[in-house]
Amino acid sequence: MIFRFSAYGFLKNLRLFEAFLILALRERGLDFLAIGSLIAVREITVNVFEVPSGSLADALGRKRCMVASMACYIVAYLVLGLAGSFGLLAGAMVFYGIGDAFRTGTHKALIYAWLRSQGRANERTKVYGYTRSWSKMGSAVSALLAGLLVFFSGSYTSIFLWSAAPAALNLVNLATYPSWLDDHGRNKGRGLKHSAKMLGEAIGFTTRQPAMRRLVADSMIFEGSYAVIKDYLQPVIQSAAITLPIMFGLKDQQRTAVMIGVVYALLYLLASVAARRAHQWEDRCGGTEPGIRGLYVVTIVALVGMGASLAAGWAWPAIGLFIVLGVAQNLWRPIHVGRFDLYSPEHHAATTLSIESQAKSVATAVMAPLIGWAIDRLSHHATPAPVWALWPVAVCAAPMLVRLLFVTMPSLREPEEPEQAATPH
Repeated sequence: MIFRFSAYGFLKNLRLFEAFLILALRERGLDFLAIGSLIAVREITVNVFEVPSGSLADALGRKRCMVASMACYIVAYLVLGLAGSFGLLAGAMVFYGIGDAFRTGTHKALIYAWLRSQGRANERTKVYGYTRSWSKMGSAVSALLAGLLVFFSGSYTSIFLWSAAPAALNLVNLATYPSWLDDHGRNKGRGLKHSAKMLGEAIGFTTRQPAMRRLVADSMIFEGSYAVIKDYLQPVIQSAAITLPIMFGLKDQQRTAVMIGVVYALLYLLASVAARRAHQWEDRCGGTEPGIRGLYVVTIVALVGMGASLAAGWAWPAIGLFIVLGVAQNLWRPIHVGRFDLYSPEHHAATTLSIESQAKSVATAVMAPLIGWAIDRLSHHATPAPVWALWPVAVCAAPMLVRLLFVTMPSLREPEEPEQAATPH
């Protein structure tokens, strides 16, 4: 099943538009506030559907929810490619958000259920890091393919439409997961009433446990900030590509397509390596919590350096620090998700991880429009935006610094593994 799990991640991340999302929306005349608002629409939709989707997955079937997620993605990608108004783009983001809500947490719960059934629960960081590394390989391939499509077509529209094809393949992949895996760790046939009960139990468990509350806060601070920051690499690369003293025979959009394809491919390849070696970082730092603290330090330093570079108009140092942030986030994610699995009952696994993702979405929905508004004010809506006007993305270092200096995570002791169930046939 590890191959199937990895194939899911690889296909999911063949979102050809991802490395060009901000530039594609800018091409349609949207300013950064409007783009931030679209991101907020997506994240608010995730917030509304996230926890109910996790409860439905635990009660009705995780595989069914994953198939529904891919179907929503297909609709979203097609509408993003064909829409000509803000309203339709917002509608596409609603489908995008529903797809995210039915996916996040649910597939991780499937992986962890399989690990328990195989007696390999103590390999959670290693196995999730491995499958995540294939997700990042998919992102690297996606960036290169998207760069080629933009280079030869001269438009961003087609990359949205092409993204529907791998989503359809992934729908087939998920629909053919073994039935016993879908049923493992959940109670069948309880319906929506049972789903609501499980939701209440999971929320109560999360809010009562100090360690769980702090894990959720970590997701809001670290994951929510990165979700806002990461896409602003695109206008930085655009500015750098236009001024690059090579490729003089190419149009600005073609030069941008080449540079984005190369830089994002490098970023995702390094992210893939980082995700696969997250368990090594954890071991070398002396455990889970020291590893998390170390990543906070790396990220804060990178954000401060990036903010200074952007304010000075230095695109290339900023690009390098964006890459550092991407690597740190992919070391962080497998370790952090493993923390949740340690302290969540198996029958609430998808719901608890959905609460975590919902918390991240709240932070992203708040920060994205604010940062977009600040950049618009500084840049006076110039296209392309000057590099120095992008420095507000670095303010995300502030809550991280507060968390690092003033909030101490209690020592997390891994509970004894429950007696493993026999492997279903």
